[in-house]
Amino acid sequence: MADRVTSGGDGDGVRVEPLVLGNYLRALALYAGYQRFYGAEPDERRNRLFFRRFLHPSPDGALLGAWVEGELVGFACLYWTFSSIHARDIAYLSDLFVDEAHRGRGVGRALIAACVELARARGAHHLEWLTAEDNATAQRLYDSFPGADRSTWIGYEVPTE
Repeated sequence: MADRVTSGGDGDGVRVEPLVLGNYLRALALYAGYQRFYGAEPDERRNRLFFRRFLHPSPDGALLGAWVEGELVGFACLYWTFSSIHARDIAYLSDLFVDEAHRGRGVGRALIAACVELARARGAHHLEWLTAEDNATAQRLYDSFPGADRSTWIGYEVPTE
C-alpha cells in the first residue's frame, strides 16, 4: 500500500493513510469509542502504549486512519498473523471504528478497501475479521463489501484474567 490511499466511489472525500508517531494520539477518542461500543472501559495510558506498536512501519501490524476534511473520523487496526490451513501469512482486521457522526458515508468501506490493499501488498493469503453477532450495522457493511464472504467459523474466547 502506498503511504496514502484516497478512496473513490462511496467514500469520496475520505483519505486513508497509516498512522504515524506524529498523529496517532489524535485517535485516542476513537479507540475509546470503539472500546466502549464493545463494553470495555478504556484506559488512555494503556491505549497509548498498545496502539503505538502498530504505527507505520510495524512488524506487528498496521494502524490506518480515515480523514474527512482534515478530521480523523475512523481507524482500522490490522495484525500480521498466520494461517496453518494455507501455510501462509494473513492479515487480521482486529478493529474497525468510525465516529457515529460519519457512519454511512463510505468511511468504513474506504478503511476496509485500504486494509485489503495493504494485505495484498504484503502478499497475505487473505484478510479476515470478526464482528459481534448483534452488530447488524457492521454486518450490513461487511455483507455488501465486494468479495467478502461470511465465514462458517464460530469464534470462542476464554478469559485469562
